[in-house]
Amino acid sequence: MTRPISYGPLTQDSPPLLDGSLIRHGGSSVHHHPQFDPADITEQHIEEIAREGERVLAWLETAQEDLDQIVGAGETAGGQVKATTDVNGRVLAVTYGPRAKRMNSQELADQTLAAVRAARADAQDQTHELMRAAMPDFDPIQANEQFQRLLSAWQ
Repeated sequence: MTRPISYGPLTQDSPPLLDGSLIRHGGSSVHHHPQFDPADITEQHIEEIAREGERVLAWLETAQEDLDQIVGAGETAGGQVKATTDVNGRVLAVTYGPRAKRMNSQELADQTLAAVRAARADAQDQTHELMRAAMPDFDPIQANEQFQRLLSAWQ
């Protein structure tokens, strides 16, 4: 999926994004400490996070058709087990090559899980590509890491 994509109200003039270490707006950047104390979160931080969330939700609404078309593909190193999954990680198909019959049940199970995991990772990578194309300032991996840090700090 290398075609250019433009979704809804997401433009270069959209509100700033919190991407884990930087807030970018226009050509300038404001640095933030990568490790922060949740007690130090200001109203401005909350507003920035809310704007980012609104942008992601707006993108999700307009990109649903493209997301529904994503099919992740994965296979084991030997190519004897192949799997496909949808964007939500549901397994669509698993196929076995002729040499897979020679595997014992544990090896076959391990190879099947490896192929499914690879397919899910591929679907996630495709989703991230779509997000980055629509929101160049947004890094979904950094956003998730930041969210996980926030959650663990509050627990």
